[in-house]
Amino acid sequence: MSIIGWIVFGLIVGVVGKILMPGKDPGGFFATVAIGIIGALFGGMLGRMVGMYGQDDPVGFVMAVIGAILFLWLYRVITRRGDT
Repeated sequence: MSIIGWIVFGLIVGVVGKILMPGKDPGGFFATVAIGIIGALFGGMLGRMVGMYGQDDPVGFVMAVIGAILFLWLYRVITRRGDT
């Protein structure tokens, strides 16, 4: 996938992840794309660890969204500790 493809895929995954997990998250276009791309990578690693994907298989959209949601949750946990 090209760089533009990763950016578009990351944007879509990031937006879907934010819609499914509303709340205070890092905002903005670039943060949404970054969350989506990190979510896709995280979801791919998780899918490979449980045997859903092979080494060179593309990550599925659902696993990418799950990864983005997990990343958003982790972000909230980390930033919540700094607020107390």
